[in-house]
Amino acid sequence: MSKIKFAVVGCGHIGKRHAEMISREVGAQLVALCDVRGKSELGIDAYKIPFFTSIEDLLAADLDMDVVNICTPNGWHAQQAVKVLQSGRHVVVEKPMALTTKGANILIEASKKAKKKVFCVMQNRYSPPSVWIKELVKSGKLGKIFMVQLNCYWNRDERYYTAENWHGSKKLDGGTLYTQFSHFIDMMVWLFGDISNVQAHFSNFNHRKLTEFEDSGIVGFEFVNGGMGCLNFSTAVWDKNFESSMTIIAEKGSVKIGGQYMDKVEYCHVKNYVMPELAPTNGGNDYGAYKGSAQNHHFVIRNVIDVLQKKAKITATAEEGAMVVGVIEKIYNVNEKLTVTQKVIKNGDKKDIQKVIEKVRLKVTDNQKFILHEMSENPYIDGELLSELLGISLRKTRENIAKLKDKGLLRRIGPDKGGYWEVVKNKS
Repeated sequence: MSKIKFAVVGCGHIGKRHAEMISREVGAQLVALCDVRGKSELGIDAYKIPFFTSIEDLLAADLDMDVVNICTPNGWHAQQAVKVLQSGRHVVVEKPMALTTKGANILIEASKKAKKKVFCVMQNRYSPPSVWIKELVKSGKLGKIFMVQLNCYWNRDERYYTAENWHGSKKLDGGTLYTQFSHFIDMMVWLFGDISNVQAHFSNFNHRKLTEFEDSGIVGFEFVNGGMGCLNFSTAVWDKNFESSMTIIAEKGSVKIGGQYMDKVEYCHVKNYVMPELAPTNGGNDYGAYKGSAQNHHFVIRNVIDVLQKKAKITATAEEGAMVVGVIEKIYNVNEKLTVTQKVIKNGDKKDIQKVIEKVRLKVTDNQKFILHEMSENPYIDGELLSELLGISLRKTRENIAKLKDKGLLRRIGPDKGGYWEVVKNKS
């Protein structure tokens, strides 16, 4: 059977990994490389194959290619993958497949129109603990899923966010959840499905001069299929990666998969179940100053070959990749949904604040209605800020809050000091 011919676009750390795995695979042949930088700068002179400096030139060349692997900055994934599909080739897309659900859906439609396949790179699925927990959840032995906690604590500092790099850019990187932790979010979605009712808090503790987005967050949500979950993440960990773990609390047992890369089963106590012995897990990709997720890219390449030779099904489909993008987008949208007034108070100068207050005074005739609106958008907004927005005294604002509580429209969550007010659903 003839070999599947691959080209790799983007020859940074992960692109080199793809090229290496393709070269090692018996059923594959690497026929071209592409990057905007030169071969010597990239350190890939050893590959004696055609090299291109633009994806357009690669796709227009008279080369026999079956598959193109997209390993460029995140913000280019979707548009470049669409170009590959339109040229009549299959495409392998590194995570994330897109930075928006719109981009992901355009890619899926392009795949259907071209009748070519999209392979999403979700290599953590191949790790023995991942294969095991997927089978355990699918078997129903855990019963109803009550709670899932996903913890992702890594280090990314100035060794990673260098001045000449695209990492840290909102447009090309997208954010911590897209670049560092989408593999682990994929694991959660793969096991338990989509999420809803998302609440989140984000902070940028020590990357303010390095990135255009958060480095840490606490996220709470419910699973559409039942149960609730939380995601705690940070790249502000000092010096090296600490942990990537998932804890599952279910009706008939509890499980924790932990380690630095979710690579070991740390706890398993399930009714009438004996934990099997698992094969060793490959370590994280070593990039020198920092480390990434599991070294399982050879499984991804092998799956592409097997699918195109009609021996297997796609391990991570475009639809599954799009769901991961959708979940991350929901989480980040919590931050984006802060009202204009809150954004200005948080980030604007005094003139901007005064303009907003004047507009609010003109528009708001019902203080209680406005308070309910602001609380529903962000329950953590305090009385002092509401008072400033309304242009009334703090005492009067507190009186309005008390009246809303008496009407059953607001309820207190947590202690009187340090807690917050929540709008009672189905009441207005």
